[in-house]
Parts: sequence; C-alpha cells; structure tokens
Amino acid sequence: MIDKKIIFGIMLITILILGGGMFLLSQTTSTKPQNATLSQNVKIEVPEKTFDWGEIKYSKGNATKTFVIKNIGSDLLKLYNVKTSCACTNANLTIDNKVSPEFGMHTQSAWVGELPVGKEAILTVIFDPTFHGPTALGPMERLISMQTNDLSSPTLEFKLTGNVVKD
Repeated sequence: MIDKKIIFGIMLITILILGGGMFLLSQTTSTKPQNATLSQNVKIEVPEKTFDWGEIKYSKGNATKTFVIKNIGSDLLKLYNVKTSCACTNANLTIDNKVSPEFGMHTQSAWVGELPVGKEAILTVIFDPTFHGPTALGPMERLISMQTNDLSSPTLEFKLTGNVVKD
C-alpha cells in the first residue's frame, strides 16, 4: 500500500513539473505585438544581408558589422523579436539616433522599433570571438533574425561568417 502511494506521489510531482515547464515555455515564446499587423503598404529594402569577416583574430577584440534597413513603403515599418543564433553574438538597432536594447540568443523583449517612411535603421552586430574559449577556433556562422510588419517580408535574416584564428 505504501509503495502505491510513493509511486502515485512521484507521478503527480512529475506531471506538475512537466506542466509547469510547458507553462513557462509558452510564456517566453515570442509573439507578434498587437500593433504589428502585417501590411502591404510597408516595404523593406535591405542592400546587404550577408557578410564575411574573413579571419577574426581571437584576442583582438570583438568583430562588429552594421547593416542598413530602409523603409521604402508608404506605412510605418515595425521591427521586433530580434534574436541571434548564439550567445556569443549580440545585436541592436538604431532608429533616429535612439539605440534599442541589446538582443541576444536568449533575450526576450517587448521592444518594437518603429521606422518612419523614407528612414533607415542601422542593425549593429557584435561577435565576441573569446566567448567560447581558446579551443573554439575555426569557421563560424551566425544568424540574426527579426520579425517585421512587411507582408512580403515578415522575417528578416542576416548571415555573418568568419574564421576565428589564433593571434
């Protein structure tokens, strides 16, 4: 009889842990902001979406790259849910000289950047070659993604590559 109570207790605790984990995951999943309805009047122009740093010296500091995002449509462009593919890489957006929070792989933010018609945003990407330690040398590829309210481009993705080398 006691064995059945123990087994039942373990099963109940397991169900509570799994249920709590699923609840927490559902709370941290990125969702579209209520005011970011997709629009056919928003049009994004991104002259460059890929970049190769070539050789990145391990102890020479962070590697940085900027990308331009233009709003060439007739409605306000909204940029949100900015993510990086690795914790060694961070990104931020600058719109009208205002810098967003820094975004990373695990960042959850309600931040929404609003880019007026005819204006440009600057996406700044920072890669830390020392983040994974001295054994993490060699080729690397990192992605930065964000969502938009542009009906024809609801997701933007930027790809950066390089080769981390010893000094």
